[in-house]
Amino acid sequence: MPDINTKKHTMLKLQKCAKALSANNMETFIASTKEEAREIAKTLLADCTTVTMGGSMSAFECGIPQMLSEGDFTFYNRNREGITPDEVQEIYRKAFTCDAYISSSNAITQNGELYNVDGNSNRVAAMLFGSKKLIVIAGCNKIVANIDEAIARVRHTAAPANCLRLGLDNYCTHTGSCMACENTDVDMASGCNADSRICCNYVVMAHQRQKDRVKVILVAEELGY
Repeated sequence: MPDINTKKHTMLKLQKCAKALSANNMETFIASTKEEAREIAKTLLADCTTVTMGGSMSAFECGIPQMLSEGDFTFYNRNREGITPDEVQEIYRKAFTCDAYISSSNAITQNGELYNVDGNSNRVAAMLFGSKKLIVIAGCNKIVANIDEAIARVRHTAAPANCLRLGLDNYCTHTGSCMACENTDVDMASGCNADSRICCNYVVMAHQRQKDRVKVILVAEELGY
């Protein structure tokens, strides 16, 4: 358990990030714990009827799927037992017409930007457009200084961990970091050429024209990858 000074430092970091996100028209909330984050999410969903979510480990750690399953929602659950691949694809598309889509972010900068990298890219597509609300839940471990640090975080942490979770035979699965980390002369999209590569599309969400569609819950605990 972090001591009181570490907790205070984390909260200061979250407050700075929240101010930048709010300036970019993303309504932001700060939660001390994952349980508090779940309650904030529940409040944000009070006027929602249809909800779905991505494969966010942060949301799973906060107990969001169970809360949705037990709530008064139509929850399009792509992880339910016995679901078929065709049904999963249908849920991917329903995300664009749902009242709310719940996700995390691979990184969030202190400039108020959400940085996400996807392979299948149903997640980033749903984050950008469709649902009336986008609810993003992210632990303090996701906060970085800028886009350069966000790129590095995905290469060193998020992508390798997710490849391991998904059982993919990619370069970073075996080495713990992207092959682009071995070179200095690379750009944002550099990486392996594996058929199962999960780093295919790169999205930076900055200032939003639709004010407060994006709701960000920053949590003073480490969550997800």
